[in-house]
Amino acid sequence: MRSRGLPCAALASVLAVSACGGSSESPGAPLTESPAGSSTEPSGTPGSSGSKPGSPGTPGDTKDPGKSTPPSDVDLRADTNRDGTIDFDDATDDDAEDAWDEKHGAVFLANIDDDQGKCTATGNDVDLPKCNDAADDIVNGDDDALDLARLKTRPFASAPDGTMGTITVSAPERVRLFRVKDGAFTVLASGDALTTADVRAGIELAIEGRDIVRDTKVWDGFVDVTFTVDRNGTKETDKVRMRVSPLMTYHHLLPTETTYVTALNIASSIATRNDLAAAATAAGVPAPKNVTSTQDQWTQDFFETAFMSMPGPGGEQHAMRVNIRSANEFQPNSSTNPLRSAGKLVFALRGKDNAAIQQYDPSRQGQNDTLNSFGNLETVPPYTNGGKSYPLGRILRGSIASYHPDQTFLTMMESQSVQTPIYIDTSWLLVGHVDETLSFVKAPNARGWVVLANDPTLAKTMLQQQVQAGHGNEPMFVGKSWDGRTSAQVTISEVLADTEVMQASAEAATEVAGQLAILKSEIGLTEDEIIRIPYLHMPYSQGSIAYQPGMVNGLYISPTHFVAPDPHGPVIGGQDIFKAAMETKLAPLGITVHWAEDWDLYHANMGEVHCGTNATRQIPEAKWWESGR
Repeated sequence: MRSRGLPCAALASVLAVSACGGSSESPGAPLTESPAGSSTEPSGTPGSSGSKPGSPGTPGDTKDPGKSTPPSDVDLRADTNRDGTIDFDDATDDDAEDAWDEKHGAVFLANIDDDQGKCTATGNDVDLPKCNDAADDIVNGDDDALDLARLKTRPFASAPDGTMGTITVSAPERVRLFRVKDGAFTVLASGDALTTADVRAGIELAIEGRDIVRDTKVWDGFVDVTFTVDRNGTKETDKVRMRVSPLMTYHHLLPTETTYVTALNIASSIATRNDLAAAATAAGVPAPKNVTSTQDQWTQDFFETAFMSMPGPGGEQHAMRVNIRSANEFQPNSSTNPLRSAGKLVFALRGKDNAAIQQYDPSRQGQNDTLNSFGNLETVPPYTNGGKSYPLGRILRGSIASYHPDQTFLTMMESQSVQTPIYIDTSWLLVGHVDETLSFVKAPNARGWVVLANDPTLAKTMLQQQVQAGHGNEPMFVGKSWDGRTSAQVTISEVLADTEVMQASAEAATEVAGQLAILKSEIGLTEDEIIRIPYLHMPYSQGSIAYQPGMVNGLYISPTHFVAPDPHGPVIGGQDIFKAAMETKLAPLGITVHWAEDWDLYHANMGEVHCGTNATRQIPEAKWWESGR
């Protein structure tokens, strides 16, 4: 946005007024998962002028998108049209440059990776996050330079002698500007003077974010960069609005690039990892990477994979991977190391185009801590409902008003805006994670995907049918034990006669129906978009857990391959009836089910395959800046 003006005295002379007004631009080794307890849009006020993201800002400031204006000598440009370049001959790099919406607006990254590998992976929870490329005032090599968004001023060759310029930034504490000259980067502070020669030749700038948005009430992610030229008292300005990339999580429909599993030197871990490797081979993807830095087998829970992106050359996305540490407080009384130690893995993964994030409230003292594990953060795939489109999907978390994860972490995730969270009630589950009852896979339907949902009632019906067919004495859980000593083996009839299991399963069916009701309301989900997967529940320590291995709690390793925990169900006619049920339901979707042995290490400790694995997935083709959020 440009504004031209005469000096106050000149205006007074021309307009015969006595005074002029003025304005200025303001600038451990746990073997058991920790036990656990309506979606709303975030209420922040994004936009540096208090406007919603995508709104034009101050009335009268915005050019009419699509209408070009004559070139001006005072012209600051960024990649407003998001094609990866800055072009003074392209009017679309100038249109609505002071606005921000799904079609216009420049983007920059929080430059918090470690391109030259200077950061250590060891240290305490307070100091580890402080090291990244934005922590210093230098550009850390050519790779770091690629993470900076560029701006340029148009050369003003006819600027008269004595002309001066300045570049100001509305939130200088949130970003850092560099001047780029002859391949060198030097810090340019907000308000630093530009010489007449600078104005005449034009300058190039690079901008980096010092951090992601953590709370829109503190910073909404927008920055206005203003170029001012003063020709002996006559000032003209041009302003560009920019926005830092949000932090985004991957939905399950995206192909995996890297999967992870904690490697313990015990038979149960080896068995699970062998089955995962075999499934990966069948799916044509790399075998899971072994995490050896911890004895914590709940690899899903202590970190979450995510990304940020900005337009790159050719309009492609330039992405930065981000690994988020869980807010689990395993030592809440420690001032320096309160968090789950396994989560330090995110700092070991930090490097070129890989960043690490942590966010927690130390005053929470570990309350409701299980909800902070990332088995309780999944991503609903992309959808449109009621005129609202979510091309990158939405975060799904278990939480209710009186039982919720770390509030500062919730605020951080809500503040990213583009994947507005959906909250469902998981307080009835002992562990309290959304992955215990729900998952998502691709499907050849209009939506492109379906929900896999736990159905205890179906499991009971299947067992009753086998009793009616004369198979009531067939065993389940053959050769399995609950604790290495107590046999888990039981007949079909004995399961149906277990009043505690039947009662817990009936209650679980009601609770899962409540979870699905929220998805139906938020997503527009229909019954034919729900694939019901049978397994029962049992009560444990005032909560509910999966009695049989929870088959939806698996790893969607590729679009056509799903790794589920072996249910160890009754074998009738040479076939496990629960395996057959899931295989039959997923076959029409083109999905092959692979079975992983997880009883001893995971199921008997209240978790499953998904709880013990993690995945970095491909960057989605959908570009977040086109989402309208």
